[in-house]
Amino acid sequence: MSQQETEKQQDRHAHEHGEASEFFDDTTDAEARELAYRERGTARPITVVGNPVLHKECRDVTEFDDALAALVDDMFASQKAAEGVGLAANQIGVDLKVFVYDCPDDDGVRHTGAVCNPVLDEIPADRRVLDDSNEGCLSVPGAYMELARPDYAIVRGQDLQGNPIALEGTGYFARCLQHETDHLYGRLYIDRLSKRDRKDVLRQMEEATPKFETVPNL
Repeated sequence: MSQQETEKQQDRHAHEHGEASEFFDDTTDAEARELAYRERGTARPITVVGNPVLHKECRDVTEFDDALAALVDDMFASQKAAEGVGLAANQIGVDLKVFVYDCPDDDGVRHTGAVCNPVLDEIPADRRVLDDSNEGCLSVPGAYMELARPDYAIVRGQDLQGNPIALEGTGYFARCLQHETDHLYGRLYIDRLSKRDRKDVLRQMEEATPKFETVPNL
């Protein structure tokens, strides 16, 4: 997901369910952890809308090995090079359900981590408050459009060792968690827009010059 700012603020809520009984601490030493990931990695070009890998559900991660760790390092390096706050594996052409993020919440708290095989919780109606802020995507470079999403999200998945984890996010970070999980199931944010707004976004993309290396579609 590309960087942007929102103004809404939301209190955090605790939630316990399933094997991952507590939310993963993704804020402690966030800066140092992000730096360590990307210094080990190599930035790769970003795939853009129209590339088939972006439009189908990715394969589950089943091997939690050195190759996965190296992929995540490259994803952090790629995310930084493209000035993003979240990146899914298929955005660098890899057909695996894993995303990384280095994203602030609406209180300015930095969240950094990686999630394999993510699944979003269904948010109860009494917690479902929609935020219609602008959204952008590294795979749709140079374009933004308002998109209503819940301003609170819970994602459950696995860490890089295969252990169960759960994350919660509010505001901008909640949007990031939803956006990146969508990617791994073959859905871009523009797929949630009206036909008119989608056309507008694609026009913006055509008129913009990407600020980072992309993979040209054949």
